[in-house]
Amino acid sequence: MRIATFNLESLDLESKAGVALETRAAVLRPALERLSADVLCLQEVNAQHLAGHKERQLIALDRLLEGTPYQSYARATASAGGRGLADVHNLVTLSRLPIVDHREVLHDLVAPPLHTSITEEPHSGERREVRFERPLLLTEIALPGGRTLCVINVHLRAPIASPVAGQKSAPFAWRSAGGWAEGFFLSTLKREAQVLELRLLVEELLNNDVAKLIAVAGDFNAEDYSSTLRLAVAAEEDLGASQLAMRTLVVLDRAISADRRWSVLHHGRQQMLDHILASRSLYGHFRHIEVHNEGLGDEAIGYGKGLHSAASYHAPVVAEFEMLTASDRNESLPLFA
Repeated sequence: MRIATFNLESLDLESKAGVALETRAAVLRPALERLSADVLCLQEVNAQHLAGHKERQLIALDRLLEGTPYQSYARATASAGGRGLADVHNLVTLSRLPIVDHREVLHDLVAPPLHTSITEEPHSGERREVRFERPLLLTEIALPGGRTLCVINVHLRAPIASPVAGQKSAPFAWRSAGGWAEGFFLSTLKREAQVLELRLLVEELLNNDVAKLIAVAGDFNAEDYSSTLRLAVAAEEDLGASQLAMRTLVVLDRAISADRRWSVLHHGRQQMLDHILASRSLYGHFRHIEVHNEGLGDEAIGYGKGLHSAASYHAPVVAEFEMLTASDRNESLPLFA
């Protein structure tokens, strides 16, 4: 079984994306086909209005997947708070195997933090909720032999300062260093609070079955050993309790050689921001992981030139697991737990 994650970076129709969908599809389809994924977690899938339909539809995604095996896959989607598909940045999980259930998790386990702005102009003194832009998407997938795989699709807040009233003179220009600092703090707060919700969701699943097969895949907008990844992983050495070791997650991309371990290129700096994490039980089935970054461009150069790239500035990541039962292998050995 192959589980993959891919941030498609605002997949949309030409009128909004600035580049023809056919142009993007010609580049993205081979990348998707190379993944040969049984389960595919996608981020930044935009939705569009279709005549005669009240709710938005994933028209751009449907067109991208035409003629590929993913066209017939089961699908789970998530937007912001169960209000139907959003115009931008939806989460989509595709599965070759049957999807048993799925749900969005958005402030279900962690209430929105409260913050009183310091630098806003005019200053109101009002205490406001700091809400996450996107939910987590939990999908339960039926495996051969009666077991269930839980896949959590994530897209955490980017390390780009959030708006602060009266503090911006242009989309990427600030009126004061203090205003930018508060905006950057707010983005960090969103990312860390949401990864706390992710960890608590993992805890909820493990409380029901400590041997649960769980994969967490997506754009974490954070590198390994950052506070974000540490919160998600809950390493045994951080917990200081060996009896909790089965509750930790394993960062699978640690198996990639250092010179290949990057999914984003920014000002020439290689960063691994897209990850696949596995529960201890799923880790027992792990065999291999790849990051397909050979054709990845530098996002800073592209943005600087105002280039709407046909590809994505995120590389897809795919992990392979051996999930065959004993009967599938014509052996008498039981399936690993």
